[in-house]
Amino acid sequence: MSARVLIVDDLYPNVRLLETKLSLEYFDVVVAMNGPDALTICERGACDVVLLDVMMPGMDGFEVCRRLKANPNTAHLPVVIVTALDQPADRLRGLDAGADDFLTKPIDDTALMTRVRSLVRLKAVTDELRSRALATRAIGGVDPLALAAADTGENAKVLLVEDRASAIDRIGTALAQHHRVTVETDPHRALVLAPDGGFEVALVSLDLEGFDGLRLCSQLRSLERTRNLSLIMLGEMGEKTRITRGLEFGVNDYLLRPIDRNELVARVRTQVRRRRFTETLRGALQASMELAITDDLTGLHNRRYLDRQIGPVFGDAMLHQKGLACLLLDIDRFKSINDTWGHEAGDEVLRAFAERIRAQVRPMDILARYGGEEIVMVVPGVDLPEAQAIAERIRERVEAAPFAVQRGTRDITVTVSIGVAVRRPTDTSPADILGRADAALYRAKSAGRNRVEAAAA
Repeated sequence: MSARVLIVDDLYPNVRLLETKLSLEYFDVVVAMNGPDALTICERGACDVVLLDVMMPGMDGFEVCRRLKANPNTAHLPVVIVTALDQPADRLRGLDAGADDFLTKPIDDTALMTRVRSLVRLKAVTDELRSRALATRAIGGVDPLALAAADTGENAKVLLVEDRASAIDRIGTALAQHHRVTVETDPHRALVLAPDGGFEVALVSLDLEGFDGLRLCSQLRSLERTRNLSLIMLGEMGEKTRITRGLEFGVNDYLLRPIDRNELVARVRTQVRRRRFTETLRGALQASMELAITDDLTGLHNRRYLDRQIGPVFGDAMLHQKGLACLLLDIDRFKSINDTWGHEAGDEVLRAFAERIRAQVRPMDILARYGGEEIVMVVPGVDLPEAQAIAERIRERVEAAPFAVQRGTRDITVTVSIGVAVRRPTDTSPADILGRADAALYRAKSAGRNRVEAAAA
């Protein structure tokens, strides 16, 4: 897996050593000899992972890391602090600054490469989300990157899979001050509990009695509903090989016993923030997609969505010789509603009208605002009598109860005219059906409104 790795170190021999090791593993290497240059390179998007030394003149590595994680444009970059500092307090400072990992010199080559590859995969997951979020930001609204980067990583739902009583007490007590912790001693029950528990992080002991904790991690990573769950392994010093395997198939992080309480809290917070960053971007992307295909006033799909979806539905009906109907609905005398009661009342009627129609729609049907007060309903798998029955049911529902306007202070009667058409063997495109539905709607209006007219099958 090729990626661009930024080495930040003010000592050339250190840079050269890391550069050689990474190049042999086919990584592209970028170099910065000080903190400000590193920030500039990251801001340009010129790297995928940052290997950051601490002891540098001017701006140390901790400050560089803090600035990277505080900037919405660089908060997603994985940072590994690589330093000769080896005290727990130093590791904690790095994690508190937002680092994804802390490696002590002399560096174990296997650990370094495994961690870099793991973080590269993690970044790849967020890159497309970020690019689309940037497109969303360009058209206005809340900045999804700033929102994602602002999370504190607190108050998460955490699953602890551990069967040692002493470890449960220490780990559970430390995490309970910041998160909601659920403890499960049985790995089989944990596998059942995890998908529906709403957990953001799972800590899994590798030394469960009678069960391989690494296998549980693998199962959690493979299940669709836990695929995005952040996983942290809890292992012993002699289990580096198993830990490396876990990182290779997608486990996010690990802690070695005896577990330092502060490091535990810091690593869990880092994983929570990273997961929420991704989920926030994913949510922003989903919202922007919905916005692009949804009519603001009625909440129905818009003409763009209809144009995109009706072609495949029509093609499927032709291929399998299935029925397909189009209903074109138009509120009667809608202009007089606007003229008499005002445009705000007209909007209220349109919203309520859309809701009444929506109640008659199946999941496979397409319902979209066609323009003005017209709504189109595409109904696969039905013939003309069924389509007429659907249209008549909608007409009756619209007429049956008055519509509240002027914020509920007045009630007015509203009726609808509906044109119905179904696919013919000679049709070459959806436009043929829509054209006949439009002609049928015109006849319904001409014949006195509040009625259903159908084109001949």
